[in-house]
Amino acid sequence: MTVLMPWERLDGKVTGRHRDALAVVYVRQSTRQQVLDHGESTRLQYALVDRAVALGWQAGRVLVIDDDLGRSGTSAIARPGFQRLVSEVSLGHVGLVLGIEMSRLARSGKDFYQLLELCALSGALLADTDGVYDPGDHNDRMLLGLKGTMSEVELHLIKQRMQAGKVNKARRGELSFALPMGYLRRPSGEAVLDPDEQIQAVVRLVFAKFTELGTLYGVLRYLVDNAVDLPMRARAGPDKGEVIFRRPTRPTLQWMLRSPIYAYGRRRVDPRRKIPGRPGSGKTVTAEDQWLVMIPGALPAYISEETWRANLARLGANAARAEQPGAVRRGTALLSGLVHCGRCGTRMTVRYHVRGGVKTPDYGCARALTDYGGPLCQRMAGRGIDTFVTEQVLAALAPAALEVSLHAAEQIEADRARVDRIWRQRLERAQIAADRARRCYRLAEPENRLVVRQLEHDWEHALAAQQQLREDYERFTAARPATLTRAEREAITAKAADVPALWRAESTTDADRKELIRAVLEKVTIAIVGESEQVTCTLTWAGGHTTTGTAIRAVRTLEQLSYYPQLVARIRELAQQGHRARPIARILAAEGFRPAKGSDTIGVRAIEHLLEQLGFPPNRRRRAAAPPGEEPGPQEWWLDDLATELGMPPITLHAWASKGWVQGRRLSVPPHRWILHADPDELAALRERRARPPGWYTHRYWQNAPAAPPADD
Repeated sequence: MTVLMPWERLDGKVTGRHRDALAVVYVRQSTRQQVLDHGESTRLQYALVDRAVALGWQAGRVLVIDDDLGRSGTSAIARPGFQRLVSEVSLGHVGLVLGIEMSRLARSGKDFYQLLELCALSGALLADTDGVYDPGDHNDRMLLGLKGTMSEVELHLIKQRMQAGKVNKARRGELSFALPMGYLRRPSGEAVLDPDEQIQAVVRLVFAKFTELGTLYGVLRYLVDNAVDLPMRARAGPDKGEVIFRRPTRPTLQWMLRSPIYAYGRRRVDPRRKIPGRPGSGKTVTAEDQWLVMIPGALPAYISEETWRANLARLGANAARAEQPGAVRRGTALLSGLVHCGRCGTRMTVRYHVRGGVKTPDYGCARALTDYGGPLCQRMAGRGIDTFVTEQVLAALAPAALEVSLHAAEQIEADRARVDRIWRQRLERAQIAADRARRCYRLAEPENRLVVRQLEHDWEHALAAQQQLREDYERFTAARPATLTRAEREAITAKAADVPALWRAESTTDADRKELIRAVLEKVTIAIVGESEQVTCTLTWAGGHTTTGTAIRAVRTLEQLSYYPQLVARIRELAQQGHRARPIARILAAEGFRPAKGSDTIGVRAIEHLLEQLGFPPNRRRRAAAPPGEEPGPQEWWLDDLATELGMPPITLHAWASKGWVQGRRLSVPPHRWILHADPDELAALRERRARPPGWYTHRYWQNAPAAPPADD
């Protein structure tokens, strides 16, 4: 048998082998609107079944795949019909694939050439209105490739023309898009402020509260606490255009504050972020200099462009980033986000520690340590820094206290009046809904019970909703009356006039104090003077003015104090006059000497230790005699005597005895004093233990800890 070459076949490209397989008619249109409006194209594609019968296929062997009606051909991911076609071709079940044109199969080169390769491997043919093609033939393959490329280019040209039309229309200010809450589009296409008074009141309230509170979460909490819902127009469904109320959400408020109203090209599609099967995914917000169109003042606005940009800057500053202070957060550190290192200039972080059962903050700069492996830049206790800055802020606010007290009550009443107005508008809307339901019920024919029963139910439901809203309003006004009483006004005025008392009030939270500090300060730069307790603080006020002062921090030892030489000289002088530790402590406190830890007075034990270093032995009290039979024996020591022998604080030796590091016993009578046993070898061991650095035993414990048992296979 002689095998003919493709150009030697006289009976065409369709053979019996092809007719033994299926003929697949692939039907697709790009959008649902095309399916509804362009019915002729759909009929032409379904008529390809007759073309397959004319080519020799039985009608029962013609498979129609129309699962992709209303789906775009830009990708095969969201087209189950095309995926089914590829599967059938891959299995060798298809002899002919028919489409009205190659662009119906795919408009993506990746998908189209994949189908061509599979058809060539399985021996299937392709056909359109121009003819039948064999993907295994070089000439047909080249022609199919040109048609696929033209389909892809055609899609690009269509998108390009549509995009150019949209940009041109946007530049004229005539492009229609989804308007944010507070706007309405008239039938003529003009965008105007929503004529509904309640919608306008809520939108203005959101912008006013963000200007006052400064955070998105603060606005959200305010709306929730005052039971203010967000009214908006339904965009689809049977109630399209009607006002509906929804609970306030963070994304909705963020969109309201960030929306530039009329800016086209603000959101672009990033192919790397696009999720297969989700056409609306992958959109990202671009920088303002990359927007295609921006027309300030094209639409009536609730706020000015300057206020909008200030809101964007405030939202950006609230983000938790290294170069920004961030929003006010929980914690007692009043300068979190504002304090900068005076040595390297970077922003300092806050760490909290529990000291004496109280959570206290520390300010530290570890940028050189974490980024470059260098030493710790500086770290200090935050209580003294916060105290110094608080004093400076209160002193700066003192001249404005009278003005604040005069406006505090008016501001509170104005705020309550805005919320009360919204509640009254809700009541008015409920009354309108009840009246509408009543009119519908009375206009219906009484004998038409099938309709009257539903209208009666709607009227009762509207009356019940109106009654519930009225009761909620009464409870709300009882808790927060719209007007202040005379006593409340006098109390608010008195508290506002005394700023320090208002600062220390229990009702004032740390978040309130932080907001007040941020309102007047932009930055606080601190630097430790050497290793002393003095910290140089440079305050940058709002507006750029700076002031410099010295704050006091807590240090580890008395030797770090800048006045340590004067302290030692004064203690020597008082000791020479015959004063002992306790009187010296009282005298030093009266003269203004403060200890290293930042408390009010230097401890008696610390003074006794200094007196011993200065050569003044302590005047110890006479020790009570031990009970008979419990006196110290050979190589036994009273705890104080052994501590003096070892040159260590008695309290440390007491801790050693409690842990069992030193052998000893306790007297049977109060105060149950310790008698410790220490021969020459034990004394040497104790001195060696005393010489080891702090934390040595903790590190040794973890180093020698047994390894965890291996996990079962």
